[in-house]
Amino acid sequence: MTVSSSRARTRAAQGGLTTPRTLGRKLQRPGLYFAAPALVLFALFFAYPLGSSLYQSMTKTVGGQTVFVGLDQYVRLFSDPLIGKSLFNAGILLVIQVPLMMCLAVGLAYLLNQTWLKFKGGFRVLHFLPAVTTLVAYSVVFRVMLATDGGAVNQMIGLIGIAPVDWLNNEVWARVALIASITWRWTGYNMVIILAGLQAIPGELYEAARMDGAGRWAIFSKIVVPQLRPVLLFTGITSTIGALQLFDENFILTGGGPSDATLTPVLYLYKVGFRQFDFGYASAIGWMIVAITAVIALIQFRLTREKS
Repeated sequence: MTVSSSRARTRAAQGGLTTPRTLGRKLQRPGLYFAAPALVLFALFFAYPLGSSLYQSMTKTVGGQTVFVGLDQYVRLFSDPLIGKSLFNAGILLVIQVPLMMCLAVGLAYLLNQTWLKFKGGFRVLHFLPAVTTLVAYSVVFRVMLATDGGAVNQMIGLIGIAPVDWLNNEVWARVALIASITWRWTGYNMVIILAGLQAIPGELYEAARMDGAGRWAIFSKIVVPQLRPVLLFTGITSTIGALQLFDENFILTGGGPSDATLTPVLYLYKVGFRQFDFGYASAIGWMIVAITAVIALIQFRLTREKS
């Protein structure tokens, strides 16, 4: 059989017949042709800008000329007080806004998953609607509602005798306004993801727990939360990354003020790059954000692997 097969291959090669190996090579060429447009677009709009920004982060404009300075721009990050302030503001969002939003999302998802609740479809749509609105549109609406003079929120609290609050020009209240707006926007989005996780839990687990005499809190803490751990981990990490990359809301609501109380790393990058035109330092800030995001993603993968 071996001699006959080798002879057949020799005859096929001499006669120009197609063998499996030559057929595979012929099929590779059309595949490359079809993939070429996507590869070109990837190289032009992702790979090249990424490499260019990395090189730009190691340069500096001196006297109208671009000079290579190595890691000087990254060293500058450690001595820039606004970098620390922006990371501190992002940390406040991570500590306060993300847990608050997660708790609301879990509570709403658990409520909408109950069998006794009527009009569940309408409630789901109602809670998810904020996620459909554009970032700029809802930020403008919140800015109008939170205006010190004539804002809807101050008018409502004035009806019960509370003095007007300077929501957007006070450091504390500006952060409160930012947290409230982000929570309103993204709670429904996370709720839908968590609700999908709840619906994937087998009903036999609930029945077995009830037969053992478990109450609602025991079922929630011993069954629901452990089963939702991968979903909660995913939504928590994505919310953390979103808080770190926040730009639209604070840019429109407060512009990063007052006194840089709502300045975030991405907003600071925008100001350095497009107002001060220091694109080298702005690129370094961008890569700093990428590094922090990569660390958070690595933690996510590590935790997911340990839990699994």
